[in-house]
Amino acid sequence: MKLFRKILIITLLLLIVATSLIFIIGYSYYANALKEKPLLSRIEEITSKENYMSFEELPDVYVNAVIAVEDHRFYEHGAVDPIGIARALYTNIRDGKFDEGGSTITQQVAKNVVFNQDQNIVRKIGEIFAAHDLEKNYSKDEIFAIYVNSSYFGDGYYCIYDASKGYFNKEPKDLTLSEAAMLAGVPNAPSVYSPTVNPDLAKKRQKHVLSRMVEYGYISQEEADLVE
Repeated sequence: MKLFRKILIITLLLLIVATSLIFIIGYSYYANALKEKPLLSRIEEITSKENYMSFEELPDVYVNAVIAVEDHRFYEHGAVDPIGIARALYTNIRDGKFDEGGSTITQQVAKNVVFNQDQNIVRKIGEIFAAHDLEKNYSKDEIFAIYVNSSYFGDGYYCIYDASKGYFNKEPKDLTLSEAAMLAGVPNAPSVYSPTVNPDLAKKRQKHVLSRMVEYGYISQEEADLVE
């Protein structure tokens, strides 16, 4: 019994040390990125772009579609959502595949603005530190706007305005429910869900967005069923 207790204590200590080291390395990764260019300067580059759209200029139907599919508790949690992470882990284990990431919209802004797209634990930790800094300096509405103005939508479109004009030849304010749901689903995997690359998969993703909008009360099932 004493031996088991010692092994347990040593294991816990090793786990604490390993976790601490990962967080230290993750923070260093983030700090090095800021040496290249400060966070606020990176954000200013995005907000000063010609086609940048403020939150007030975005249509509700598109905002609701993005929040429903990407981070439905966006206005309720901080930079990181423990509930979302737990839910993603459960879903991935249940389904036997890793489709759910658990990242908040703020974390995705950090990924878009500060880091590259490489998937590794160090970058994910650095992403958490960047997300906290974003939420200290910007409102939720501002972060949402930065997200849709810095996301890649496929076909060379790097913001919601260009994607809306490119795919549907209209400004975002004129998007229909069908179009808004389509665009909300693309940034998750632009090479897969771009309407011009994989129309069938794009449509499947659109249906997923609509089902989330129904689930979280943004639209009725009848409205979703009318989208062809």
